[in-house]
Amino acid sequence: MNKTWWKILASVLVVYTAVAGLLLKVPHLAILNETIRNLYFHVPMWFAMIVLFSISVFYSVRSLLTQDRNDDIRAVESVNAGIIFGLLGLLTGAIWAKYTWGQFWSFDPKQNFAAISILLYFAYSVLRNAIDEEQKRAKISAIYNIFAFPMMVVLLFVLPRLQDSLHPGNGGNPGFNSYDLDRNMRLVFYPACLGWILIGYWVYTIRFRIRLLENKQNS
Repeated sequence: MNKTWWKILASVLVVYTAVAGLLLKVPHLAILNETIRNLYFHVPMWFAMIVLFSISVFYSVRSLLTQDRNDDIRAVESVNAGIIFGLLGLLTGAIWAKYTWGQFWSFDPKQNFAAISILLYFAYSVLRNAIDEEQKRAKISAIYNIFAFPMMVVLLFVLPRLQDSLHPGNGGNPGFNSYDLDRNMRLVFYPACLGWILIGYWVYTIRFRIRLLENKQNS
């Protein structure tokens, strides 16, 4: 039970998000209307991605210090799980954009920089696959990962604020907290963030265990 309680919590929170997110009242604002419910899914995907990429940086640093193969595997599998949630963030954002801005991709600065940040981590995967020698691959990819993380932060949180943007909280637009994230939405939004972060961590642990089994079979 000690090892599964957080998995149960993650499942309960995500189910609660799906049910309450569709049933509880939301502010009816011009343009957004009912699409504002996507906030419970779109934003938590990015939070989960950032947490997973943070975990990968931690294990990349640790891999350089310890030369432990498992640390390298943890780093790469947390990146892989983070990419999944980053793609889900792009997908949910594109669907939301279609119903509010009129098209799936409007080349909004936040959209563009988010896509570039995901490409940074695709490049990480390409780099790993291009190096055959195990220790060299672990070292070079760890160094790349450590530098990729602050670049991702700048792309997602700094550069969009310097330009006009349709996204709330960027380019002079007020964020959701300041004008339309009411009490009912907070009752769903915060559990949604925690739930999807835990699901992301769960996906990462599953991928890590699968890699260990694969390595054990190949050894």
